[in-house]
Amino acid sequence: MIPVCRIEDLPPGESIRVTEGVPAPVAVFNADGTVYAIDDTCTHQDASLADGFLEGCFVECPLHEASFDLRSGRPTCPPAKTPVRTHHITVQDGQVLLHVTVGEPA
Repeated sequence: MIPVCRIEDLPPGESIRVTEGVPAPVAVFNADGTVYAIDDTCTHQDASLADGFLEGCFVECPLHEASFDLRSGRPTCPPAKTPVRTHHITVQDGQVLLHVTVGEPA
């Protein structure tokens, strides 16, 4: 488990990019009180999804408007066609903890 931040430091609608202790950057989002984590790099072009636009359970890439479902990692519209990997998140004693997923996206 990798400590990300205190839950109060990740208010609803915000995201954080995790680079320490992970094989590839991970974006952690607070979507209306539910915390999600996905690989940070858009599969269409090299852009940080943590810098994207969050709406509900979806994040839109800041470059070309590809959108990903935070629950599954699947793209919801072109130009992205390949899903991003999702990661398990827990909140324990106010601390957001990242459990890094190994393997290919589902």
